[in-house]
Amino acid sequence: MKGRDTARSAFEAIRGHRMRSILTMIGILIGIAAVTITVGIGQGAQTQVASQIDKLGSNLLIVTPGSTTSSSGFRGGRGSATTLSQSDATTLANPQVAPDVAAVTGVASTSSVVQTSGQNWTTTIDGTSPNWLTTRDRTVTQGRFITAQDVATDNPVVVIGTDTSSELFGTQSPIGQTVQIAGSTYTVVGLLNSSGSSSSSSTSDDDVVIMPSSTYATRVAAPASRSAVSTIYVQAKDGADLSAAYQEVQNALATNHGVTLAGADFTVTSQQSLVATATSTNKTLTVMLGGIAAISLLVGGIGVMNIMLVSVTERTKEIGLRKSLGATPRAIRSQFLTEASTLGLAGGALGLGLGVGAAYFLPKVLNQPVTISPVVAGGSLAVSLAIGVIAGVYPAARAAQLAPIDALRTP
Repeated sequence: MKGRDTARSAFEAIRGHRMRSILTMIGILIGIAAVTITVGIGQGAQTQVASQIDKLGSNLLIVTPGSTTSSSGFRGGRGSATTLSQSDATTLANPQVAPDVAAVTGVASTSSVVQTSGQNWTTTIDGTSPNWLTTRDRTVTQGRFITAQDVATDNPVVVIGTDTSSELFGTQSPIGQTVQIAGSTYTVVGLLNSSGSSSSSSTSDDDVVIMPSSTYATRVAAPASRSAVSTIYVQAKDGADLSAAYQEVQNALATNHGVTLAGADFTVTSQQSLVATATSTNKTLTVMLGGIAAISLLVGGIGVMNIMLVSVTERTKEIGLRKSLGATPRAIRSQFLTEASTLGLAGGALGLGLGVGAAYFLPKVLNQPVTISPVVAGGSLAVSLAIGVIAGVYPAARAAQLAPIDALRTP
């Protein structure tokens, strides 16, 4: 029997038992769709996290304070202490101390109510310097950003994010408007370009009020912490200098604080470490969820094997007649393997189609990107074909071993 005849016989057998074939393919379909969607969600999450981390700025180092310890001995979380100050930022900006650093920005932050004549909104208040735009890789879409003159004169001006503007002023332009913060009046001089939600929390990077660091210290900060900063952003000259800048920042701050690196009261984090940690976490979750979804593929493969064994039993006389007419065991085996692989491949193709369709609709529901890569698509089809072949090996071998006389005698 030629290959073309074998394929035709296999397809005729599949068409002759449509309902059974459809039910068999559904098992493979569900498994492939589940794996495709799960891996797609994992890859989409990795892309989203990397994109959000990149929005913090290029070649960026983030310095945060250490933790506090209460009188009863309980330690607060990292960043709960006030061990960083504006003088630390000034030290790091010195090219003789840190020659591989391009820009430094100290940021003091708090949460406060911002009021207008008719609205109020609780948001993050940041006191910082003009370098903030550079280190955070942000731009101003209307008006201007704070200047060195604003810092030198404690100018009561603010620059706000798009979300803050929407909450306070609706669709009106915020430029020139006044707001009340902690009992003081400020003029809005700029509107930041939209950046998006933070990758590490549910907060938005567009919900923020920026003011000069000197204005923040005199009007917003508590008297005991006017020189403290919550975070110091350090931008290296380029990617190749990031490691050197990291060492320079650590050594300079340790000298400033009179501590050793082992007992440092601050933490320096690089972009690479953030990306690596987030990617590793997402990969672990993807593998775990993919493994759970793969169980349905195993169930689908067992279903294909069961159906093929039933088919062998039902078609015993047919197999005996084919053998008596000259069909070789190889031809019989090829026919049943073709049937099983066709069912597996068809189920895989339908499952991949369902997964691609879900990848289009799910982001609208979950607000989470789903990425279907060509490697995953090709791998899904290859796996479904392999499942069909593996599941068909035993039934095909059993059919090929039937003796013609015994097969014809089967009632």
